[in-house]
Formats: sequence, C-alpha cells, structure tokens
Amino acid sequence: MSPTLFHYPLVPMDDFLKHERKERCKLLVGTGVVVLLVIVAVALGVLLIIYVQRANSEACQEGHRAVMECQNVTHLLEQELTRAQDGFRDAEAQVATYNQTVMTLMASLDKEKAHSLDAEKKVEELEGEITTLNQKLQDASTEVERLRRKNQDLSARIADQKASASSLKDTSSAAAPLLLVLLLGLGARLL
Repeated sequence: MSPTLFHYPLVPMDDFLKHERKERCKLLVGTGVVVLLVIVAVALGVLLIIYVQRANSEACQEGHRAVMECQNVTHLLEQELTRAQDGFRDAEAQVATYNQTVMTLMASLDKEKAHSLDAEKKVEELEGEITTLNQKLQDASTEVERLRRKNQDLSARIADQKASASSLKDTSSAAAPLLLVLLLGLGARLL
C-alpha cells in the first residue's frame, strides 16, 4: 500500500477561538453534569441509608413479624376452611345416600302396607268363610244328631218289632239298607 498523505486545511484563528470556547463550554457542561450526578448519587445514598435504618427499626421489625404471623394464621385458616369444605362435601354425599335409602325404605314400606292390607282383606274373607263353614258344620251336626235320634228310634222300633213278630224279620232286614241309603244321602249333602 502506498502511503497516504493527509492534508489538513488551514483554520483561521477566529475559528480556532470559537472552537476553543465551544470546547470549554462542553467541558463546563460535562463538569456540571458530573457534579449533578454526584449530588444525585449522594442524595440517593442518604435516602437509602435512611430507608435501611427505618426498615431495620424496632417498629418495622414488629410490623414485619405481625405480617408474617397474619400470613401464617391466614394459611392455617385456609387449610381449616379446605378441610371443612371437604367435610361438608362428604356430609352432603352421605345425606344424598341417606335420602336415597329413606326413599327406598319408604317405597318398601308402602309395598308392605299394601301387602298387609291385602293380607288383612284375605284374613277377613277367610274368617267369613270359617264362620260360614262353622255354621254349616253346626247345622250338619244338628242334622246328624237329629238323624241319630231318628236312627235310634228306628232301631228301637225294629227291635220291638223283632221281638213281637218273627215274620217281620224279613221287613227289618229290608229297613237296614233303607237306613244306610238315608245316612249316605245326608253325608253327601253335608259335603
């Protein structure tokens, strides 16, 4: 590479002084800005120190402890609330189960009541039939007793007739089958 020649134009003196003033102005502004930044930094440092002192003060520490204690109590209360809500949900589920069981038992009870009423009606019907059958039995017993007396009367007559006449012997043997037919007829009527 070939050397390059730099050529600076000549600056008049007036321009040079203006340029120097500008440089001084820039220097003063820069110094002012630095001083201002230092003042701001010192002010911030002082404020920070004051803040740290207040933050570490006894009242602030007690307030911080109170806040922590409140947070702990709040956390415990939230846990208890969660447990209570879980218990409430479990209780609601049990109530639903109990309600279903009660409904089932009530339906079963209604069925049993209906069955009991049917059974009572059946018992009343059977009692009526028993009363009717007892009346028929009593009537049949009365009829049997009447026929027994009649049979005894007939047997006594037959015995009297046997004794009085031997020719009537053939007649008495004919009366026995007649008595047997009469008794069978009454027995069939009772049934």
